[in-house]
Amino acid sequence: MAFTQKPLPFDPGALEPHGMSAKTFEFHYGKHHAAYVANLNKMTADTEMADMPLETVITESFKDPAKSGIFNNAAQTWNHTFFWDSLTPSGGGGTPSGAIAAKIDSDFGGYEKFKEAFKTAAATQFGSGWAWLVLDNGTLKVTKTSNAENPLVQGQTPLLTLDVWEHAYYLDFQNKRPDFIDNYLANLVNWEFANQNLAAA
Repeated sequence: MAFTQKPLPFDPGALEPHGMSAKTFEFHYGKHHAAYVANLNKMTADTEMADMPLETVITESFKDPAKSGIFNNAAQTWNHTFFWDSLTPSGGGGTPSGAIAAKIDSDFGGYEKFKEAFKTAAATQFGSGWAWLVLDNGTLKVTKTSNAENPLVQGQTPLLTLDVWEHAYYLDFQNKRPDFIDNYLANLVNWEFANQNLAAA
């Protein structure tokens, strides 16, 4: 069984009104994400991991330093799919509604406090990595991870993510990561996806 690259949940040019160009997706989805999937299939071919769910490959390979290459490509395959789903071309960003809004109010003390925590995590992740909104033992938290690592290996439930590897934003925002973060929070966060993940947790 080969791992496959899930199609983008929107047209590659759909986020251009909000600062993320089709050219970015041509490289980020079409080259970076595709390469992780291809590498994962090569590394797991003819092994027991080839038939495991992707999440299992991630958690099992994380425990074994000899499988770091598999972990990196498996986690990046999963992380990118989750990131695309964390974006929406219509009605995204700003203050959330539904259960996630109530949970943010109770666990962070309001949306503005969540926003500042998320911006800080995303801006201060040194080098490559990710910022996350997660559910950890029933409580919402903002976390950040380096390189390919994700909350699954810490037993947390991811609800949203932002990719802060340079290739995620450099074509559109150059070295201005804070502008990329602000744009994501203001215009692109898929709160419906977060609500779905919270409901399923």
